[in-house]
Amino acid sequence: MAGITAEASWFCCGNAWGPCGSAGHGACGTCNSGNMQHAWPNTSDSCYAITHPDTCGITAMSRRTCGFRHATTSLCTGKRVVTSIADCGPQTDLFCGERTCCGGNCASNRVIDFTPAAFSALGLSLNSGLSPVSIDVA
Repeated sequence: MAGITAEASWFCCGNAWGPCGSAGHGACGTCNSGNMQHAWPNTSDSCYAITHPDTCGITAMSRRTCGFRHATTSLCTGKRVVTSIADCGPQTDLFCGERTCCGGNCASNRVIDFTPAAFSALGLSLNSGLSPVSIDVA
């Protein structure tokens, strides 16, 4: 998979952690807000049918299933984390063209949703909610 530059967001799953109450454990059944995990919009045919990243022009997105590891670098902080897929999402087609910038670094289209622990490990504030990132295979 070639690297993807896109927006990242965060979501709650599993056991209560930080700002999250208890929630479901995601499509993979393993998601927990305190773990280094993320959601990916192309984990299965049924996931892709919900998230439709192709609607936003993202056509080079590889199918990656539960447990697959991505390495993501924040374009704001330069910090890098390796996380594993634990859920389907975000619903990319709802955010086509949405753009987030920090400094001169910008990205469009939500492609990856992190647990709060992973988003924070990128040196990002949960209050910001979105960040431009670069995503590669681990």
